[in-house]
Amino acid sequence: MNIKQLTFGLLSIVLISFTSITHYDNTKETESYPDIKIVGAMKNVMWKGQLGSSIDLDTISDKNGLYGLGPVSYLAGELLINNGKSYVSKVTSDSTMSVENTFKTSAPFLVYGNVTEWNEMNLPSDVKTIQELEKFIDNNTTEFKRPFAFKLIGQVSSAIIHIQNLPKGAKVSSPEQAHQGQTNYRIANENAEIIGFFSTEHKGVFTHHDSFLHMHLITKDESKMGHLDKLEIGEMKLFLPTK
Repeated sequence: MNIKQLTFGLLSIVLISFTSITHYDNTKETESYPDIKIVGAMKNVMWKGQLGSSIDLDTISDKNGLYGLGPVSYLAGELLINNGKSYVSKVTSDSTMSVENTFKTSAPFLVYGNVTEWNEMNLPSDVKTIQELEKFIDNNTTEFKRPFAFKLIGQVSSAIIHIQNLPKGAKVSSPEQAHQGQTNYRIANENAEIIGFFSTEHKGVFTHHDSFLHMHLITKDESKMGHLDKLEIGEMKLFLPTK
């Protein structure tokens, strides 16, 4: 066998192997994540400045048991879809916000899915913070398809939520620039619902780089809604999708 034949043979082996690996990865992704849809990516917003619409929410046809979350396009607010109802929150001052019930909005990235059957769980008394909640969910969902949606309903002892409020025309090429104008709000002793999505594989896509969770909180009276940053759980029930 001459050098040319040997080189051709080695290249053929490499190409066959690469094709097999690529096919396996695609098949695995299709089998592993059939229930949750992801449009756009957080990292593309933060680092590449892709602030415009990746999806118009009114184009999502199946509203039955629909849940979803993300920011408003151009980081002008926060989005939450809770059981087929869509909410948009925007900053009105350092201490006030507006919350509108509408699907006429869009997002640069969005994670969403449909859940119509839930299993209710009591949280242990030592699960109070976001980090403790993340660990509890991870340990109790090892047999679940991931990612998945979840929710908590009950009393929040305290929480901090934020709403993105990027100045119009601002350019973004880093997380620091993306958070210009972000406004934080404190929640204390309120009944609320928290909608979240869990994944160990989507850091920078729909969760931050240091978390498996992305959660938005809405108060029972629907007057406050935003991205959940800090949490002290009072008495809340955890709802996980039926497997």
